[in-house]
Amino acid sequence: MISLITRRGLLLLPLLALLAGCDTVVMNPSGDIAAQQADLIVISTLLMLLIIVPVIALVVIFAWRYRKNNTSAKYEPDWDHSTKLELVIWGAPLLIIIVLGLVTWVSTHKLDPYRPLDRIDENRPISSAAEPLTIQVVALDWKWLFIYPEQGIATVNELAMPVDVPVRFKITASSVMNSFYIPELAGQIYAMPGMETTLNAVINKAVESEGFSANYSGAGFSHMRFKYHGMDVADFDRWVSETRTNGGTLDRAIYTELEKPSEREPITYYGTVASDLYKAIVNRCVAEGTVCMDKMMSDDANRIKIDAEARNFLDNKAAPRIAQIDAQLCTSSNSLKNNDAN
Repeated sequence: MISLITRRGLLLLPLLALLAGCDTVVMNPSGDIAAQQADLIVISTLLMLLIIVPVIALVVIFAWRYRKNNTSAKYEPDWDHSTKLELVIWGAPLLIIIVLGLVTWVSTHKLDPYRPLDRIDENRPISSAAEPLTIQVVALDWKWLFIYPEQGIATVNELAMPVDVPVRFKITASSVMNSFYIPELAGQIYAMPGMETTLNAVINKAVESEGFSANYSGAGFSHMRFKYHGMDVADFDRWVSETRTNGGTLDRAIYTELEKPSEREPITYYGTVASDLYKAIVNRCVAEGTVCMDKMMSDDANRIKIDAEARNFLDNKAAPRIAQIDAQLCTSSNSLKNNDAN
C-alpha cells in the first residue's frame, strides 16, 4: 500500500513543478489589507493541518499495522475506553477551534472593509490628519466605471491609485449585483444597485495588475475585467492631468448610453464629470423626471410623521370630550339607580 502511495506521489511531482511557476497573487499581494488576509489564510490552514495531518498519518499507520497478514498486531476486541485517548481526541480539536475562532473574530473586525485604515503597512501608521482618496465605483453591464470626485475625472475599465495613499472606494451597481475584486489590493466586496458599499485599502508598491467581477452577472461576465495600476504619487498626478486634458465629458446623457449592456468595452477617459452623477446613480434617478430614492424615502418618512402627529392631535383633542360624555353617562346611570331604589 505504501509503495502504491509513493508511486502516485512521484507521478504528482511534475504537476507541482508546473504550479510552482504560477503567480499566486492572492498569497503574495502588494496591498496591506490583502497581505493581512493572506496571513489569515496561512494561519487558518496551519491550525487545521494540526488535526488533518495526524489523522491522515494515523489512517495510513492503522491500515499498515492492522493489515490482514500482520499476525503480530495486538488484538483487543473488548477494549472500549481510554481517558487519555478521549482527552486527545476531543481536547485537541476543541483547542484548535477556540484559537481559530479567536483569530477569525479579531481579523473580522480588524479587516472590516468599512473600517478606516490605521496603517500604511505593518511598519508605518497613518497620520490622524491624513485624508483618504475617494474613488466612486459603478458596476455596469459588463464594464466598470471609476469616478474620481476630488479630481473631477472618470475612467472606464481602468483604475489607478497612488502608492502608500489610503483609498476609500464607494461602490454601487447600475442594474444587477456584482462583486468588486482586486487580488493585489484587498478582498472582494459586493456592488448592489440602489445601495452603496465601502472598501478601505492601500497599495504599497507600484504594480500593474487586473481587477474583475467575482460574482456572475450575465452573458458578458467573463469579460468584465479592468486594468489596475498602482503608481508613484508623481505618476498618478501626471495620469490625472493627462486624463483631465484629453478626456471627454461624462454627464447624464453620456452615462445613459454607457449604461447599456456591452462587452469588451475599451478603456475610456473623461476629463470632466457631472458633480451629481454618482449620487443619481446610487439613487437610481439618472433619467430626467425620475424621482430619486432618497427623496422618495424622505417624503414617505415625512408623510408618516405628519399622519402620526395628526392622529395624535385628534386623539388629544377628542379625549376631553370623551371624558365629559363618560361623566354624563355615569351621572345619568346613578340617577336611574337612585330612582329605582326610591
